[in-house]
Order: sequence, then C-alpha cells, then structure tokens
Amino acid sequence: MPVKQQIGIVISNKMDKTIVVKVENRYSHPIYSKTLVKTNKYLAHDESEQSNIGDQVLLHECRPLSKRKCWKLVEVLSKSSLIS
Repeated sequence: MPVKQQIGIVISNKMDKTIVVKVENRYSHPIYSKTLVKTNKYLAHDESEQSNIGDQVLLHECRPLSKRKCWKLVEVLSKSSLIS
C-alpha cells in the first residue's frame, strides 16, 4: 500500500516538534464548473524543528502520534521569503 503524501504551507510552528500545515485542494464544481478551493489543516511531526511559517513542505502519513497528529514532515521543498 503506497504512503499518502501531502504538499502544503506551514501556518504555525509554535508547538514543540509540531507544525500546522495548510493543504489546498482545487477542484471543479460538477454542475457549475467553477473552480473551488477546499482547505484542510493538518498537524505534523517536525523532529528537528527545521520549518518556519510560510515554508512549503512535503508530508507523509504515519501512525498516530497523538490525538490529531498522524503526519510526519519529510522535507522542506522551498523556504519562505518572510523574515521571522
């Protein structure tokens, strides 16, 4: 079974070894053909605390690490230009 992957943007890194990632899913409405955006927020484990707000990151699904955290940070795809 393949591992589920998500690409998203970090919106919070204030917790210890945990980040909040926003993942956008764009799809076309079946009747009206308007492009809609569905946004999900995921808690992800960041062992080395290498990501900052605004970074684009790759997540892999893993076993549950807490009540809401079942994603793990694999790599930072692009760094943010924001100064933090």
